[in-house]
Amino acid sequence: STKSLREKNQALTLSYQNLEETQSQLIQSEKMAALGQLVAGIAHEINNPLGAIQASADNTEMALQATLADLPYLHQHLNIEQQEQFFEILRQSLSTKVVNNSTKADRALKRELTKKLTAYDIEDARDLADLLVEMGIHNNIETFIPLLKFERGEWALQLAYNLHCASTNSQIIRLAVNRASKTVFALKSYARYGHDGEKQPVCLNEGIETVLEIYHNQLKYNIELVCDFQPIPEFLGYPDQLMQVWSNLIHNAVQAMGNQGTLTIATSLEGDEVNVTITDTGSGISSEVQEKIFNAFFTTKRIGEGSGLGLHITKKVVDQHQGRIDFDSRPGHTKFTVWLPFVPSDLASHASKAQSMASSVA
Repeated sequence: STKSLREKNQALTLSYQNLEETQSQLIQSEKMAALGQLVAGIAHEINNPLGAIQASADNTEMALQATLADLPYLHQHLNIEQQEQFFEILRQSLSTKVVNNSTKADRALKRELTKKLTAYDIEDARDLADLLVEMGIHNNIETFIPLLKFERGEWALQLAYNLHCASTNSQIIRLAVNRASKTVFALKSYARYGHDGEKQPVCLNEGIETVLEIYHNQLKYNIELVCDFQPIPEFLGYPDQLMQVWSNLIHNAVQAMGNQGTLTIATSLEGDEVNVTITDTGSGISSEVQEKIFNAFFTTKRIGEGSGLGLHITKKVVDQHQGRIDFDSRPGHTKFTVWLPFVPSDLASHASKAQSMASSVA
């Protein structure tokens, strides 16, 4: 009867809604489980910049105290020409950006500069060379030779160095704050739980970069990261669910490589499809299990390392987008490829407005 059919349809609709809600909760629980495994590394990522901020603040205070003690004597110890050289050294040093040069490179620069200063019969050439290199000044030093040869030359250079340190510490603090902010933003974006079933604009490259930020601690030591991100306009999809796709694939790649190797991620727009490839140089997926990797609760990992839901959820999310996922694997090379339909968010918005207007006219 019509009533019986209507009741069955209502029951099917309710079951479908419950299934969607269960899938969303499953995705969220998997995200939180992965996040739990990363907590130690993320804490390290935040503690590092906090430590840098504390150390830089302490160094700035010491540098300013030393500067305030010597600054009143600047005009007494240096003549006009020497003061001009002093401020030129200071100007050049303050324009130097913080760079993490290798100790080996620094030593080579200091040795070379020590030889130059020694050739000018400058006393304490090695100490002066150390200060100059630390300040980022090691080329075209001939202008400063008269000041450096002066009996109070080292005093003047030390004063400039203290002011330089205050500036450098400010740069370090800004970099550290930016580093911590990126980690916190990535955490908020990753942990976000979207309840709305409506598709939203997807910024594909930003989503992948957010996941990479979460995994930064695992990637920064022994994994070479190669990214080839092509410009991709926003398109309609489910951003939170897609972020879980990239997280699952990157996490599996890192584990497959034993935390060392090369991880290559590429994005491109090919016709009416978005293409994402994630390639690792790990052990590969054996032919015996390749047919099972998308099955729910199937895993080759040890207890506590995986639930067997990661790739299952990944395929469900790709299917939800009417996309497809494939892989090619052999020892030393595994590449997962995801294709997603490209529906520009602006075109979809225009189409929705047009449909709404047509409905209101009708």
